[in-house]
Amino acid sequence: MNGCVVYDSVVTDQGERPARPARSESREAAALRAIKADHPELGGAVELYRRVQGRVPLPSLEISAEILQRHAAEARPLLRFEDIPLDLTELRLLVRQIADILRRHGALEEADYERVQTLGRDMKLLAAAGDWYRSTAESHAVASVGAAHVHDATTAASADDPVVGQVLALAMRPFLSRCAEVLQQRPELGGWIHPYCGLCGGEPEFAVITTAAERHLICGRCALRWKYEPLTCPYCRNADKSRITSFATTDGQYRVYACDQCRRYLKAYDGRRATRPVMPMVDTVATLPLDAAAMQKGYSS
Repeated sequence: MNGCVVYDSVVTDQGERPARPARSESREAAALRAIKADHPELGGAVELYRRVQGRVPLPSLEISAEILQRHAAEARPLLRFEDIPLDLTELRLLVRQIADILRRHGALEEADYERVQTLGRDMKLLAAAGDWYRSTAESHAVASVGAAHVHDATTAASADDPVVGQVLALAMRPFLSRCAEVLQQRPELGGWIHPYCGLCGGEPEFAVITTAAERHLICGRCALRWKYEPLTCPYCRNADKSRITSFATTDGQYRVYACDQCRRYLKAYDGRRATRPVMPMVDTVATLPLDAAAMQKGYSS
């Protein structure tokens, strides 16, 4: 009995327990915290994405090797809108909160803000999100078979509205990026050689230069990464190196590739001497000064 008493006292006496070591902070969390410290005005947006991303479940997408290879050969993105695991409640909340953040920083006029807030509460939000998504994804599917791309009135209205498009692109990203996680590790993705995303058809928003000096594009809609020619413009496919302007930050960690043919630019994280992997959400925010520099030179994103 004495042995049992000693055992119980040791186990239940909280004062005798060794303190638990503090949970180590992830690199991304530390980098986000640093960005919030340097740019307090971005704190709300950073926290919003961290919360939502943690709540979105990893979807179950049935994609065979044969399907992947066929889509790559036909240059057709894989993901249909109907297969995105959307939570309508979360999407509505995101649309309204993103509108709040954009208005707070002067990026939305009052009339646009009210319109987006109304959409965030409207039953038509799901249809608007579908129109926005298909306007890009299905345009590549149609182009692959040489047919004319035709919008109906509803699709044209939502897809061509830059304000709604900007908000939906931000609001849909947590859901799309979880879909990208499913595809990212598939070896068949190496067969995708096109300048737009193989999952959702989105344009690249960022890039990373690997330790092997390869350039991998990163989709602006879902964050999927795929290998692409190092000095070919992904927007107009200009491959004339003399018409590609490149400049970097003073520490060499970030670069800009600007095309003198279409006047668009792409930012990149140089991972050849980096101490951490690329983190698109972190690095996109950290390179805002590069956006300003590129725009001052007459380029657009």
